[in-house]
Amino acid sequence: MSVPMPPQTPESILQRLDWQVIRRLDGMLQGDYRSLFWGFGLDLADIREYQFGDDVRSIDWNVTARMDTPYVRQFYEDREITAWFLLDLSPSMDFGSVQQIKRSTLIDFTAVMTRLLTRHGNRVGAILYNAGVERMIPPHSGRNQVLLMIHELLKQPHRKHAPTTDLSSLLISAFNTIRRRSLVFLVSDFFSVAGWERPLGLLNQQHEVLAIRLYDPREQEIPEIGTVWLEDAETGEQVLVDTTDRHFRKRFSQAALARDVALKDAFKRTRVDTLSLSTTDDLVKILVNFTYLRKQRRIHTKMMSGVQL
Repeated sequence: MSVPMPPQTPESILQRLDWQVIRRLDGMLQGDYRSLFWGFGLDLADIREYQFGDDVRSIDWNVTARMDTPYVRQFYEDREITAWFLLDLSPSMDFGSVQQIKRSTLIDFTAVMTRLLTRHGNRVGAILYNAGVERMIPPHSGRNQVLLMIHELLKQPHRKHAPTTDLSSLLISAFNTIRRRSLVFLVSDFFSVAGWERPLGLLNQQHEVLAIRLYDPREQEIPEIGTVWLEDAETGEQVLVDTTDRHFRKRFSQAALARDVALKDAFKRTRVDTLSLSTTDDLVKILVNFTYLRKQRRIHTKMMSGVQL
């Protein structure tokens, strides 16, 4: 006889992640979290003429217009960071086929990152998107803020169907809400109507934006499991398919690959760093690899800018 699992609470989730993820990260990163969080939380120090290799997001357009040549702003690094989490909880995030659904991966990722940030005295806030922009959590620091954010995520409804996801409204809301230069995590599967690239690019001009793309392996390749009904999580539209048809499986994989390429191109055009995170991934390994890549990119950027390391 199986014993029913107790319901998840913010405290139980945080305790699990403290033990399974954050302790391991502490050992593997040895406190080198700043490599994840560089490029934001800055105070203006000076304005100088643009040089090759400078980040175009630092261009001061008002001074550039007056001087008729590009000028950039130089900053002092601030000790404290304000981080915002733009969280997509639309119906497609309730899909999962192996270990857990994408929404659970979103909660785990958000809890880990907010815990790391607040543990070092930084402030975190969030804007939650479901059928639309539904909740804004003002930034604060401390463990209670992490628990509050997990609580708000757990109580968000699992809608069977909702209006088609439009990430533009989430990004525009963030652009109008976040005033001080911040670190912004956009966490989504990016199943959205078109038009979100432009507001993403505008947001990235003002802040340091990291796009966290969540996916499930069965969205990339469908298994051979006979004749099944497939349902669009957003619209509820159903279609009967024969997964033993290798031509169908090939078209399915090709469509998924084309979507991957389109998303990578979109992030490249908007100059947004991206992290792909599967429902089956080891979160520790993914974050360690991502930290290493960002650290190498920072070193390269400084060398290109002529900054003495």
